[in-house]
Amino acid sequence: MGHDAIVSYALDGPVAVITLDKPPLNLIDLELIDGLVAALVRARNDDRAAAVVVTTALDRAFSAGLDLNRVLDGGSAMMRALLRKLYVELYDAQHELGKPSIAAVRGLARGGGMTIALSSNVVVAAEDASFGYPELDVGILPGLHFTHLPRIVGRHKAFELLFAGSTFDAAEAVRLGLVNRAVPAGELLAGAMNMALAFARKPPGAIAIAREHFMRINDRDYRSEIAGVIDDMARMIDGEETQAALRRFLRRGKAAPE
Repeated sequence: MGHDAIVSYALDGPVAVITLDKPPLNLIDLELIDGLVAALVRARNDDRAAAVVVTTALDRAFSAGLDLNRVLDGGSAMMRALLRKLYVELYDAQHELGKPSIAAVRGLARGGGMTIALSSNVVVAAEDASFGYPELDVGILPGLHFTHLPRIVGRHKAFELLFAGSTFDAAEAVRLGLVNRAVPAGELLAGAMNMALAFARKPPGAIAIAREHFMRINDRDYRSEIAGVIDDMARMIDGEETQAALRRFLRRGKAAPE
């Protein structure tokens, strides 16, 4: 992966740094997810890498969610393909990584961008980062987050976040337990690297075994729970209600839910 790729891979000491770079907002399409999964597989196979940081090259966004124009154009087939990559292939790549992963979030993290961030083991955010689950506003489901979010923030708070769709800042994300720590924007990568280096100093064999158990125990029901969500989201995307909501949203001139 060269530096002109929308997902780049670089080694910084014992840390693999994976950077999303798809202006203006790192909107998620098949190409971006393929690039991210390929980079994670590369990190898994890179004996020089003992930890992984996933971050953004953009000031405005970590990822503002799905590319809704692509979703609208591609219909249920596109949605199914996209969700299989986002919910299954990305999950598998993270599960099998064998090394601690850290998301370093700056700017907007919305919908599928939240999925990318929270698929990592640890999340470090810039103090000016902004989070939210706006999927229901455009008639689609915040699918993966039905599974994971209640376990992190509790059932009732998760319902509020997912169904109201209100945005919240990094300080609130830390308070909720979605983000490990918030740092000044200029210190984001350094903060993520410091945490990555702390992990990298541990015996790699022990880390790999411990992480495998951690991931399996905490995600044991994920596959069975997410399959039905993918089917429903693919079906909904061709429905009149979702089509109308997507068109209204895109007519307002926004690229992704905010």
